[in-house]
Amino acid sequence: MEVVANMNSIGDYIRQQREQARISLRQLAEQAGVSNPYLSQIERGLRKPSAEILQQIAKGLRISAEALYVQAGILEDRPGDSGVRAALLTDPQLTERQKQVLVEIYESFRRESQKPPTAEVVAVVRDRPAPGEDARPAPREDAPGQDAPPPAGAATEPPDTTDPA
Repeated sequence: MEVVANMNSIGDYIRQQREQARISLRQLAEQAGVSNPYLSQIERGLRKPSAEILQQIAKGLRISAEALYVQAGILEDRPGDSGVRAALLTDPQLTERQKQVLVEIYESFRRESQKPPTAEVVAVVRDRPAPGEDARPAPREDAPGQDAPPPAGAATEPPDTTDPA
């Protein structure tokens, strides 16, 4: 019985995407290269579209074919995805362009988080002071040019304030 549920959900999803894009059934059928009655039957859950037809419909709707494949149960949602992609792709309040951009950003973050840090990044992180530590290095006692205060009890000369001219 799950196939029938998937057929209805894919038809509902296609209709929802078509209405959101403000495309008539006739226009989408023409863009997808299918007949009006066939597309209508798909939307009503009476026909099960092939992957090729779904790809053509996706092209007409200007959405990813993968989104339709997931809705139709042809393709599993990516493992570890936590449903984010599916939620983005099925959100009726987002435009298709917004969905595409958000999915691209989400996938780039996922790719970035899967990469091991490079040696350079590790070195930069290691050289940073720990939270709460002073970011300035402590002055070295033997460093030239350091104006360290004189030891206690040492005689000091007052600075020369006479005008050499």
